[in-house]
Formats: sequence, C-alpha cells, structure tokens
Amino acid sequence: MAFRKTLRVVLAAVLGLTLLGQPAEAAPPDWSRAVADSTIAAHPAASLGLGYTDALFLLGLYRVYQRTHDVRYLTYLETWGAAKVQPDGGTGNPYNDLDSMLAVNVFLVLATETGDARYSLAARRIHDRLATYPRTTDGGFIHNTGLTGQLWADGAFMLDPFLARYGKAVGDAASTTESAGQLVTYFTHLRHPSGLLYHAYDERRKQSWADPVTGLSPDVWCRAVGWFGAATVDVLDALPAAAPQRGALVGIVRYLAQGFRRWQDPATGRWFQLTVKPTAADNWTETSCSSLYTYTLSRAVQRGYVGPEYRPVIARGYAGVLAKVSQAADGTTAITDISVGTNVGNGRYYLDRPRATNDFHGLGAFLYLNEQLAGAGR
Repeated sequence: MAFRKTLRVVLAAVLGLTLLGQPAEAAPPDWSRAVADSTIAAHPAASLGLGYTDALFLLGLYRVYQRTHDVRYLTYLETWGAAKVQPDGGTGNPYNDLDSMLAVNVFLVLATETGDARYSLAARRIHDRLATYPRTTDGGFIHNTGLTGQLWADGAFMLDPFLARYGKAVGDAASTTESAGQLVTYFTHLRHPSGLLYHAYDERRKQSWADPVTGLSPDVWCRAVGWFGAATVDVLDALPAAAPQRGALVGIVRYLAQGFRRWQDPATGRWFQLTVKPTAADNWTETSCSSLYTYTLSRAVQRGYVGPEYRPVIARGYAGVLAKVSQAADGTTAITDISVGTNVGNGRYYLDRPRATNDFHGLGAFLYLNEQLAGAGR
C-alpha cells in the first residue's frame, strides 16, 4: 500500500498530472539535503579518501550545491580537496586502475569553483597518465593494470565522463573523441542479448569467470550496467553537438533504455541484483543500480534520446528507490539494500554480496537520481 501511494504521487509529479478528487499530499522532504546533511555529519570531509565511492558521493553533493547554493556543501568539497591534493597536484596515487580516477571529476569541480591551480594540475596528471596506461588490443582502457586484457563495465563511469569534461574544459578534441570511442569499444564487447550488458570481458580468456569462446563473464550484474548507462548520458552532455560519435552513443542509450524497461520489477519498481534473472532463488532488488538506471532514463528523456513513453518507468523506479530511504527523528537518514563493492563472479557470488545501509555506492547514486528528478532535472 505504501509503495502504491508513493508511486501515485511520484507518477503524478513526473507526468505532470493533477490528482483530481484526491486529498492534498504533504510536501515530501528535500531528500537530497537530508541525505547530504546526515552523511556529512557522520563523515567529516577530511575522513573521506580518494576512492571512487567517496568521489561519487562528493560529485552527488556538488549537484546538490548547484541547486541549493548552500555554501556548506561547497566548503565540504574544498576541505576534502585541500586535505588530499598537494600544491603541485600530487595525491600520492599512481593511478594504476580506473576506479582511482573517478576523483579527478571532483578536481575539475574544485578547479572551477576555487581557481586553485593544484586541482588543474591534478587533473592534468591523470590525463597524462593515460598516455602509458595499458589497453586491450583494440584500444579499450583495461580496468586495472594488474588485469591484463580485461574490460569491466564499471570502468566506463570511472574514466569516460572525465575525459569528455576535460576535453570540453581545455579544448582538447582528442579527449572527447576518446571518451566516446571507449564507450563504443566497451559496448561492442559487453553487449548482452537481453538489452543490457555483461559485467566484464577478458580478451585472453584466462580468467576463471571468462567464457572460453567469448571471453565474457557469465552474468549481468545490475550496478555495472548502471555505471555504464550513467557514463553514457554524462559523456553525451559534454560531447559537441556535431561529434560523429553522438549517434552511436544515443543508440547505446536507447538499447539500454529498452532493457531497463523490460527488466524492471513490476512489484517494486526497482531492478534485481541479477537483473535478467528476476526469478532466480535469493535474488533481491538493489538500490544503487535502481538509482542509476532511473537517473539514466530520466536524463535520456530530458535530452530527447528516448521518448516520453519511458516516464512511467522513471516514476516507478524513483518511487521504488524512495521506498528504501528513511529519516529518523534526529534527522539521520538511511538508504538500505545497497550492494557493497563487488568484483566479477558467478551468479551465486553476486547474490551473496552483503546488503549494506548507507554504503557510499548508494548514497552517491541516490544524490545523482534525486537531483535529476526532485532537483528539476538540471
């Protein structure tokens, strides 16, 4: 009953409908502010590291700042940056994996907001690192320098939006072209007939999870596809209108949108950990991927990559995510059923991943989604 009530209100908001003959609903809380305030109270800025989950939360927090102009959020970002980045742009990180590169997007934000050269220098260091970073034989940046020949769908989000944003910021057309080309390369290898993506690909076929013929991992894992979808719409935002790769990326978004609609759980509006096996024993709906799928769909409708027929899918997804968000009397928020950090494995491995509350994967993904929808879809 509670889910149906939430869905009715959210569906009306997304579709722009008036609930005729219905009693007035209380205004919902500003969930972005609530989650942001609860999280920063529990985690001082300097306590956050350079890892991708911390960076994801910071990027979500910046989106809240862009809407609210609450200086506390920008100060939090600046405090983190001052603690992590040296005046010469060094961070002590060798950047030997794509996950470690997501933080560079926060450096770009801080370079713009503060004018402090350390952040531009830090961004340049990561950009230049790519000149010697290993690739697959067809040019895809591998997930980790210790994982020769492997592409993981997760890696698209960790690197490609930065390349597009960096190229746009400094007028480097090669970087924007590279960002789009990487997405196409990954998609070519990882495309799954269900309308989604396999988690990973090993061109050497040496990993225990790799199919000996295709090199693909055995399953579709929900958050990996969420990372890829969000990366694609974010790269499109930074890609020039006349870029020759735009058509290919829009095609990827449309492919994923069809898959998201097909595999959405009708009972909850969310998506399953093993997305294309909804009836598998012990399967469960996961909150971070549901946030990322809904974010991607909303951005796609907003930008005109797909049509308004996806609005009901978005409304159900948003309501499903909100059903996993709560606030205690003291203002503390909780977002539940978030899969912890996850490598590549078989179906049982994904199903057995711990379900955390307030894991930063879910906090950051939620802020992306909530700012896209409740934040007027900037």
